[in-house]
Amino acid sequence: MARGKFRIYLGAAPGVGKTYSMLSEAHRRVERGTDCVVAFVEHHHRPRTEVMLHGLEQMPRKELEYRGGTFTEMDVDAVLARRPQVVLVDELAHTNVPGSRNAKRWQDVEELLAAGIDVISTVNIQHLESLGDVVESITGIRQQETVPDEVVRRADQVELVDMSPEALRRRMAHGNIYKPDKVDAALSNYFRPGNLTALRELALLWVADRVDEYLTEYRSEHKVRAIWGSRERIVVGLTGGPEGRTLIRRAARLAEKGAGGEVMAVYIARSDGLASTSNSPKELAVQRTLVEDLGGTFHHVVGDDVSAGLLDFARAVNATQIVLGVSRRKGWQYVFGPGVGATVARESGPDLDVHLITHDEAGKGRGLPVARGARLGRTRIIGGWLAGVLGPALLTLLLNGVVPEMGLANDMLLFLAMTVAAALLGGLLPALASAVVGSLLLNWFFTPPVHTLTIADPKNIVAIAVFIGVAVSVASVVDLAARRTHQASRLRAESEILSFLTGNVLRGETSLDALLERVRETFGMESVALLERHSDVDPWTCAGSVGADPAQCPEDADVDVPVSEHMALALSGRVLPAADRRVLAAFAAQAAVVLDRQRLQGEADQAKDLAEGNRIRTALLAAVSHDLRTPLAGIKAAVSSLRSEDVAWSEEDQAELLEAIEEGADRLDLLVGNLLDMSRLQTGTVTPVIREADLDEVVPMALGGVPEGSVELDIPETLPMVHVDKGLLERAVANVVENAVKHSPPDRRVLVSASAMADRVEVRVVDRGPGVPDEAKDRIFEPFQRYGDSPRGTGVGLGLAVARGFVEAQGGTLHAEDTPGGGLTMVLSVRTAPERRPEQPSLPAAATS
Repeated sequence: MARGKFRIYLGAAPGVGKTYSMLSEAHRRVERGTDCVVAFVEHHHRPRTEVMLHGLEQMPRKELEYRGGTFTEMDVDAVLARRPQVVLVDELAHTNVPGSRNAKRWQDVEELLAAGIDVISTVNIQHLESLGDVVESITGIRQQETVPDEVVRRADQVELVDMSPEALRRRMAHGNIYKPDKVDAALSNYFRPGNLTALRELALLWVADRVDEYLTEYRSEHKVRAIWGSRERIVVGLTGGPEGRTLIRRAARLAEKGAGGEVMAVYIARSDGLASTSNSPKELAVQRTLVEDLGGTFHHVVGDDVSAGLLDFARAVNATQIVLGVSRRKGWQYVFGPGVGATVARESGPDLDVHLITHDEAGKGRGLPVARGARLGRTRIIGGWLAGVLGPALLTLLLNGVVPEMGLANDMLLFLAMTVAAALLGGLLPALASAVVGSLLLNWFFTPPVHTLTIADPKNIVAIAVFIGVAVSVASVVDLAARRTHQASRLRAESEILSFLTGNVLRGETSLDALLERVRETFGMESVALLERHSDVDPWTCAGSVGADPAQCPEDADVDVPVSEHMALALSGRVLPAADRRVLAAFAAQAAVVLDRQRLQGEADQAKDLAEGNRIRTALLAAVSHDLRTPLAGIKAAVSSLRSEDVAWSEEDQAELLEAIEEGADRLDLLVGNLLDMSRLQTGTVTPVIREADLDEVVPMALGGVPEGSVELDIPETLPMVHVDKGLLERAVANVVENAVKHSPPDRRVLVSASAMADRVEVRVVDRGPGVPDEAKDRIFEPFQRYGDSPRGTGVGLGLAVARGFVEAQGGTLHAEDTPGGGLTMVLSVRTAPERRPEQPSLPAAATS
């Protein structure tokens, strides 16, 4: 069954019109004859949104009981049974009421998509999981309801519903979003202009990144080579020289001038050894760290031609600018070519800007030109043949017409120099050709008798033979040196690549996709895939791939490298020379190691989860078998005694037995409550309702379960208000205080005090009990932990674990400290409200969740 299409309306804040746009799209589809229904839409009593629901089929909601109230949620089973073509599901990040089919609404949506139903949904930018910290720093509110970024990125279409902060505030002031009695609180808190502007920028940048992903996929699928300047993407060409740091910083400043600018540093290691001999692996490592610290990326590419490789890379990543440094060569070295900078600027075309940046190393030299070359390229070979064939002919015309009668010895030296030049340019074969042509011309024009191939003087025969021997020897030596230099340079390039590969492993860059992308960039391929199968007869499956149209089996690839009997690395794009397979084999082996490591890590995580679950089940079994049975046994004994007909109980005895029953029931209620709270924390179903509250109202309510007179309160009325869930905070304080009273001496009272510090308020619960050593201070907050000699039957060790879970769910902290003079102090810290407005209502959940 084909997966359904997923469309999301993304907004920067509540009230921008996401739900209205979704309903408008639904009406358009219904008019076109599409079977479209509303599974769950929350109009928040906004008249215009509520009107848009008219004319659309609405699925009945599922009612659930929770905490004494009745709530409605989307009925996933009813939608699956109805099977419409398109279904509308509002508020993608919503947390379902406990007891629902799934914990999160986005999980409901995934189930509908898997069933082949198209889904249209809405979400605000602040609910994306990766932006939680950023949104909290902007608004001061931690979003408790979030949706994984990958869920939104997998959507087939993401449409931004945009509105300026001024227009949104006007809509709020007109009462189109909240009721009039809530408008002032909203405008002065969450809907401040600064908050809305920052959230809007987040939404625009996130959608821009998503559009850039779509563009990259389209260009790859349609093999678009031309540059589309949709955003500033700056490529920095590095040589390994010290000027690279200057270039990286300048490129970062250029990127900052445009929103969404991106810096990509690239070092091209030339397989023919033409890279500068002055580069330094240590300097390259420093530059890699610098570009990553500035938010850019580093790429290592092998290319036969630096200029062409740099331009190919820039066009492949759709770059708009290239930053290069002014050449370090001295003036006389330009006779060997215009340099990389000039070549890139000439061949970049009108769609790619090239910046040549001056630096302190410009013109200081970069080694002798002979260090530039190793393998004889096509241009040099052609030059060698011209020097070897045409050179002797031109030299003959010069000696006959301009400077005749120089003598045979001088003529032979000049022809020998021409042969050496041919060897230096073109290698062995042009030099041999020069020696043959030169010897024939010497014999015909300069050796008596001239214009014949006969040599009269035997000495001339020896001279010509020596000439040929010297020419062949020089040509052989030059050719051998060129081949050895080429081999050394290629090995050097391979060692640099392997060094970077090793560095990636040591730095922990173990992502399989990142490694395959490195292979694709290094060898200039279109796609790379790691294929595997279980046996020789099973079909190949793709364990990981990058690029467009990866090969589905090794036979379809241009290059395949076997990793094992049932695993291979498949590359598509071009056929690589056999010499590249050594480095490619290293990449393939590393890819297999990374894949195994990821799978082992997944199995280890699963085993860890299973072990933790087994530990909790074992502890729960122990708790049920002993701690719960103790109060049950007391209750049963008291009830049996009261029902006994053999004993006439006095009123005092009956009251005592009833009191024992009540105490046992209270203990059972406390134990079961803690067990249920711990299960909620373990499953992530605790959803705080954050409101402004006064601690002097919350803390006294938490002392109902401790003996009267056992606690001393010091809660100043001047404390600022805090942002908490009053119910959860009360439960957390109650558990901490009960634990302190339990371990304090009978004659010493527990002190509960509070004080304001910066943007937080601390509640300190101080006891004078035996205390806890430093190594056990964290362990006492783990589930089913009872420190020291705590007797069985005093609890299952969940009180502090539940307290910390509740506090952290509200964005607070709970930790233990030593009490000066002996004992233990529990420090509970929560956030203060940004502004104290006790007379105004707090924001509704729709504005903060």
